[in-house]
Amino acid sequence: MRISVPGRICLFGEHSDWAGTYRRINADIPAGEAIITGTNQGVHAEVSPHPGRLILRTTLNDGSRLPEWSVEMSAPALLEAAREGGFYSYAAGVAYQILVNYRVRGLLIDNDRTDLPVKKGLSSSAAVSVLVARAFNRVYDLKLTVRGEMELAYLGEITTPSRCGRMDQGCAYGERPIRMTFDGDRIDVEELVVSRDIHMVLVDLHATKDTREILNSLNHCYPFAETETARNVQRCLGEQNREIVAEAARLLKLGDAAGIGALMTRAQRLFDEQVSPACPAQLSAPVLHRLLAHPPLRPLIYGGKGVGSQGDGSAQLIARDAAAQREIIRIVARDLGMTGLPLTIQTGSRVRKAVIPAAGFGTRLFPATKAVKKELFPVVGADGRARPVILAIVEEAMAAGIEEVAILVQARDQETFRELFHTPPSAEHYNKLSKADQQACDRLMALGRRVTLLTQDTQEGFGHAVYCARRWVGGEPFLLMLGDHLYTSDTAACCARQVLEAFERTGKSAVGLLGTPVTDVHHYGCVTGVWRREHVGEILDISEFAEKPTADYAREHLPVDGLAADTFLAVFGIYALKPAVFDALEDNIRLNIRERGEFQLTSCLDAIRRHDGFVGICVRGRRYDIGMPFAYVESLAAFSRTPLVRTEAPCAAT
Repeated sequence: MRISVPGRICLFGEHSDWAGTYRRINADIPAGEAIITGTNQGVHAEVSPHPGRLILRTTLNDGSRLPEWSVEMSAPALLEAAREGGFYSYAAGVAYQILVNYRVRGLLIDNDRTDLPVKKGLSSSAAVSVLVARAFNRVYDLKLTVRGEMELAYLGEITTPSRCGRMDQGCAYGERPIRMTFDGDRIDVEELVVSRDIHMVLVDLHATKDTREILNSLNHCYPFAETETARNVQRCLGEQNREIVAEAARLLKLGDAAGIGALMTRAQRLFDEQVSPACPAQLSAPVLHRLLAHPPLRPLIYGGKGVGSQGDGSAQLIARDAAAQREIIRIVARDLGMTGLPLTIQTGSRVRKAVIPAAGFGTRLFPATKAVKKELFPVVGADGRARPVILAIVEEAMAAGIEEVAILVQARDQETFRELFHTPPSAEHYNKLSKADQQACDRLMALGRRVTLLTQDTQEGFGHAVYCARRWVGGEPFLLMLGDHLYTSDTAACCARQVLEAFERTGKSAVGLLGTPVTDVHHYGCVTGVWRREHVGEILDISEFAEKPTADYAREHLPVDGLAADTFLAVFGIYALKPAVFDALEDNIRLNIRERGEFQLTSCLDAIRRHDGFVGICVRGRRYDIGMPFAYVESLAAFSRTPLVRTEAPCAAT
């Protein structure tokens, strides 16, 4: 199993993590706040279980390999190794914390690539700690959330002589920005979605600083400010920092690079005025200020500031665009003898494509499906217009912002679906339509230009059907919808849009969920997990997928906090998936791993969960499985009563 963990850079709010912990002693100190983001560089490793030892094979960022290190997987041995300090103490500390809390064996971690600079304010030690926690979590399926991994990494790191801040392990959230709040021992995390790419350069100043001296000096200003210098430090890291972080979060969401650069310049000025006097030997930072004031950089940057504990370690610059980013790296090397690394804070992955499997036989609706495909059964919307089920599903996808749709069909059904989406009616038929129906026909033909028909030559399960769309999807994330489900939303956002928003917000594959009574769970895939603290009752970090569980299994293994008795979370039938799902499907097909004789999707979703995490979103709406007779009858009535959430834009062009 391969695992990568990036470094992290603090954009705003340095020192506020430890400062916020003093609220345990002095409640007048404001909670600390910071915004961090993962770097494009990190620590990369192949991990596998080991029967009785923790083994590390390490590659440094210069490409050199260290001798193999190992320790017995026992609490006394791990604790001793952690307390010794040094390079391997972090891994030992994390392993110790996991061993005393979970039943695990050993681990082999082959760190075969490291491109993250060390001792440059990018939390390289935290990246190693998170990697070890994540490796244990995924190899032994401990069902930890990202927050859980982050907490164990922190506990492991403070088991060593090192005393890291609470923000360092935020690298567990990957390469997306997060806003962290530090209130005593409590940490809250808000993931931020950036609307436009922001180009940055991280600059290694090739100078020196003493982080311990900086922290020692600043900690003397806490918990009670007894001098004017201490009051200034607490004000800058407290109220002023909270104002800056709130504004930075707003600007990041807007993708306002110019605003962020100006805010960094302001934050650096406040730090210089109010914090630097507490440790002038380290925080006057002449090399940092030489870089920030370098005239050739002015036309290329919006602003910048120091990194980490500040001082002459590293700096961050906001570039005007990608070309400026490259030029900045060239100039700092040529003029200042410094090394620049590119970092781009990217927008959330946009989902453009949808896949709808419609190649089943419809056996539960036989003999009607002998004459008509179930996906072509008629339904009537609240607009009074009759439409085939498959058209209603395609319209749902388009309403969610999807640009292209692929429908998986049997080869013999290609012509039938082509008639619907690609073949206009005869002139005689068209001329007999009312004006409104002619306009509807024109919109249907325009929509059809965005529909591709793919063939599933053999019906070998839902997972096999999805795999047949691999080449068409390419390397993009995609929306997956069932060809025999109808959806109605209780909000202005259609059901598919709600799932896509969860994907964009979290950066994780997402599935729609619906509270379902225990009497019905055997009909559906179900999940369990832990609510995200900032989205309780809405977004769930999934810890297990279960395909059509029994009532007894659901009661024992699938309860979720906050649900009514004998209510469980069933899969809604809409997924936003990363393309990695195709790799898991390919493995199952290549190894002929079948469930009930077919290639299924659920086990592959669970593989993604273990490797990358998976979220569920409680959809505000209803689904109707028209693949069952009485459910089809119910859907006819319910669908016609519910206002359709539609956007005319996708079909407006003719």
